[in-house]
Amino acid sequence: MTPAPHPAPGYAAPLVEALLDDALDHGARVYALAGLQGTGKSTLAAQMVEAARVRGVRAVALSIDDFYLDRPEREALGRAVHPLLATRGPPGTHDVALACEVIDALRAGRSAALPRFDKIADRRLPRETWPTVGEVGLVVFEGWFQKVPPQPPEALRDAVNALEREEDAQGVWRAWCNDALGRDYPPLWQRLDRLTFLQGPGFEIVSEWRWQQELTLQAANPGRSVMTRPQVLRFIQLFERVSRHALVTLPGIADSTIALDACRTPHRVRGALARRLPTIPA
Repeated sequence: MTPAPHPAPGYAAPLVEALLDDALDHGARVYALAGLQGTGKSTLAAQMVEAARVRGVRAVALSIDDFYLDRPEREALGRAVHPLLATRGPPGTHDVALACEVIDALRAGRSAALPRFDKIADRRLPRETWPTVGEVGLVVFEGWFQKVPPQPPEALRDAVNALEREEDAQGVWRAWCNDALGRDYPPLWQRLDRLTFLQGPGFEIVSEWRWQQELTLQAANPGRSVMTRPQVLRFIQLFERVSRHALVTLPGIADSTIALDACRTPHRVRGALARRLPTIPA
């Protein structure tokens, strides 16, 4: 079956309301949504922000993608450590200090400028263009690997795909990313009060879901060139190792896990949300 297009209508209102209840009832200032590429995290985060507004709670959505290192910084990493680090996405290619700074300001009720990243240009937008928000009651922080732990060293020995075999034969890149995951990201993860994991049916679906995202990006940016399908297929190999590790580890780490089928329809809820959703809304 061909998966459905990226879920423009979004998730069912009872699920959105249950997530918001989970955040507010636990006094969460920063609520995290994790899930592999294409699970609808950005859509769901925007729905939570709108549902909060209806209740009189000012909320803002952030993405781990907002905090990519700019291309010159990644190119410098590529020269110093490994060429694959010039490509955005995997652990080690984010400005974690900036993410902590922004979240700390929002948690404290201060205004903050929110970074923005142009994925087509592969550049961080100039600071003077970043939107500024004032005091907010809730930050919904979404990303594909929130709270994923590093792998044990022995798990890095064998390549998981052709990209690792051909472009990281000595394991330098994957070891560096794994070290960064254990070294740099825990201070950011510690700032996340609650975590819900959107669990897709497996990594194999990501190629289709990520291609749908690229088509959506193209439709929103006529006249600009996005990635081709072969480029997308190569790109997702950069995420495969940590993505597969996330599928194994996050159900035991997240406060709640929402299992999705190939059409992104929730079919099972585990953890804290299960008490709020005795039946799964379609």
